[in-house]
Amino acid sequence: MTRPEAPAKPAKPDHLRHRERLRRRFLNGGPEALADYELLELILFAAKPRGDTKPLAKALLAEFGDFTGVVAAEPDRLAGVLGLGPAGIAALKAIEAAAVRLTREQVIDRPVLTNWRQLVGYCRASMGAKKTEQFRILFLDRKNVLIADELQQKGTVDHTPVYPREVVKRALELGATALILVHNHPSGDPQPSRADIAMTKEVRDAAKALGILLHDHVIVARGGHHSFKAMGLL
Repeated sequence: MTRPEAPAKPAKPDHLRHRERLRRRFLNGGPEALADYELLELILFAAKPRGDTKPLAKALLAEFGDFTGVVAAEPDRLAGVLGLGPAGIAALKAIEAAAVRLTREQVIDRPVLTNWRQLVGYCRASMGAKKTEQFRILFLDRKNVLIADELQQKGTVDHTPVYPREVVKRALELGATALILVHNHPSGDPQPSRADIAMTKEVRDAAKALGILLHDHVIVARGGHHSFKAMGLL
């Protein structure tokens, strides 16, 4: 007597097989094995367990330009992309938060002047792709160790108000003996403006009067960064 054949297992849907292949490529080849849209797909898998995430990943890139632009986009702008819900937005913003946290760990409680490349990397990760200007101050102790990193102001697409007295007052409150100013240019061009140069000199002079040294002012943008000290402006 012959045994009845076992029923054939139903084939996995195409999108599940695609997900398995993508995961294997990533685990075997690392992030360089995936294109930007594929890396976005991978991030969105958990947030969107059913269906094909490729069209959504490509729609995000079309809207925001590149991978960095997608993860740096504000939640309200991400919400405007059809098919992206709260879970997907949270997944993308978690990637941005992880990048900022990883780069920050490389500079906190360390002498920043001997970890300059890591410092610039942190500033670009946290501010470089923002669509409005932000101004932050890095407060240093006598050994040039970073003791505080504070976002002071948020402005418009091309202007952030900065008040030298408030900068110096905060430095005194923290017991800082040196400062590094950092702000971003949403235009993508890190070249300092005349207003940037004038404001930097005002902060330098106000700080110097109270024995606080302004080491540098760094402008970060999608197109790179500029150091006032390296440019001979300090």
